[in-house]
Amino acid sequence: MYRPPNSDYEYPYTPHHPMFTRHLNAVASSWSNSAQASLGWWRSPCLVNPSWWFGQAPWPQLSHHNRHFHVNVGNPGAQDFGTWRQATPRFFSPPHQRAFHLSHGLLDNMEPPHKRRRTSDVERDGQKLRNSPSRSPSHQTQGRGCPNSGIPNGPSPEEIQTCPPNLGQPTEINRQWEELSHLHKHRSKSHGAKPFEFSVMSYNILAQQLLQENPYLYKHCHSSILDWNYRFPNILKELKIHNADILCLQEVQEDHYQNQLKPSLESLGYQCEYKRRTGRKSDGCAVSFKRDRFSLVSLHPVEYFRQDVPILDRDNVGQVLLLHPLHQPDPPGAPSPPGPGPVLCVANTHLLYNPRRGDIKLAQLAVLLAEITRVSRLQDGSACPVVLCGDFNSVPWSPLYNFIRDSRLEYEGIPIGTVSGQEENPKGQRLLPVPIWPQSVGISQHCQYESQPGSDAGDPSLHVADGRTSCPSDKECTEEAVAPLKQFCRPTIAHCLRLTSAYTHRLKDGRQEVTTCHSRTAIPVDYIFYSAAQSDVVQPECSGAPERGLQLLARLTLVDKRDLWMAGGLPNVRNSSDHLPLLTRFRLCP
Repeated sequence: MYRPPNSDYEYPYTPHHPMFTRHLNAVASSWSNSAQASLGWWRSPCLVNPSWWFGQAPWPQLSHHNRHFHVNVGNPGAQDFGTWRQATPRFFSPPHQRAFHLSHGLLDNMEPPHKRRRTSDVERDGQKLRNSPSRSPSHQTQGRGCPNSGIPNGPSPEEIQTCPPNLGQPTEINRQWEELSHLHKHRSKSHGAKPFEFSVMSYNILAQQLLQENPYLYKHCHSSILDWNYRFPNILKELKIHNADILCLQEVQEDHYQNQLKPSLESLGYQCEYKRRTGRKSDGCAVSFKRDRFSLVSLHPVEYFRQDVPILDRDNVGQVLLLHPLHQPDPPGAPSPPGPGPVLCVANTHLLYNPRRGDIKLAQLAVLLAEITRVSRLQDGSACPVVLCGDFNSVPWSPLYNFIRDSRLEYEGIPIGTVSGQEENPKGQRLLPVPIWPQSVGISQHCQYESQPGSDAGDPSLHVADGRTSCPSDKECTEEAVAPLKQFCRPTIAHCLRLTSAYTHRLKDGRQEVTTCHSRTAIPVDYIFYSAAQSDVVQPECSGAPERGLQLLARLTLVDKRDLWMAGGLPNVRNSSDHLPLLTRFRLCP
């Protein structure tokens, strides 16, 4: 049995098998027009417009069967159809690099196993991605989005049967505003002040360098729509159309931000704040707000990286801003609102992607929540409303999501790979450690600062070795000495922010909402969390909400994965990121 190196596939032939040449000649000699005419399209019920990915190869595939071999012949012609570029067969290359696919007759109806997905996380020392040219998944020539395509979240056969007749043409993603203001209780207007309403967008715009480093995620896209010169005008057009008062953007490449995005947004009346990822990363997060709607009170960039702390050794970042709303001038003679008016805390982040490192995600989130708690605390001891946006790389109702929503997580016995819920069948059974992060970070299990992050201040009776908290020696183990350690080592984390999601994560017919879609998956990972006021009856689960908070007035609806596949996946000719923007409108309750 010949098995090419570094391959997940077995080939039922030997290169020097005496029957090999005879059968290959038989394939060529038996090819005829009548045989070609009797063959159908490439194993897919979909019709194809070659300028689009729509569930199959962009040209017909002709097949010939005999007892030992199955040969698929592709003819890309003179045009370049994105990743479908090979016209010259190479028999002894891995299967994703060959125009001829040779397989045993008994395996014709069997789907080959999927290759293990490589992590996109690059170590801090600048190690490059290990996608060598000979093994790059971007050269795989398998169908996408149709039955037997191997794409985990492509349309099922049942969904394909319900597709409209014009399946060959991609549809436009249909998103509409869902008004919720009529559900709110009317508030007294005795003081004559107008309620302050504002809109917030959270949008991962897909950094161009990350796109180029991970081509296997965009096999379904025509190469022309992946070019930054094509993508940027589309992204800017979206920002202009929605015209949000606050923009929270992720995966913003630094050179594109400085040269294009920032000047464009400033010309639209925004003030822009940016935080690049640490290390050698070229992208980061950006928060922009309308200058005529808000003034900046304070800015707090957040870096998750901690030297010599293994669980905080990644380069993700966040931002926390304190904004003062600028009320529109009242009509002459109207009384002015008492006091300086409320303030708003806005946070933006992009957590680690790696589905198998939920412990790192929770530690990063704890750092961000500690900073939000500190910044949002007012002089009178109360807290101002919070809007938390970003790409959390976690799905709804996962342990990480529940921790944000429920303000508490009992994590004893939870496998690390299940924290984010990104994988349906996560590999590995390693459990979350207790505690998740060491006390040397300076953040308590209630996600509040105990000391300055990264300092060694704290209880001197606690020893820190290799970034982990350990018990003092037997001589030092008095009840008073170990009491702080016992508290820190309980398998429970919590935070004091009362946050709820602006989206329900289900469409009205019960289908799951999706915020990101590419060649490997289609799931919801982007969120807008907010401090719901008691009068915000849209989110009744936030029972302990303060009176001074936010009311959700409207949200731009999302779609499910089938709608995205029907539109050609993401990115496509109209939508130039692999994420959909989230957009909400709030009322600030004084």
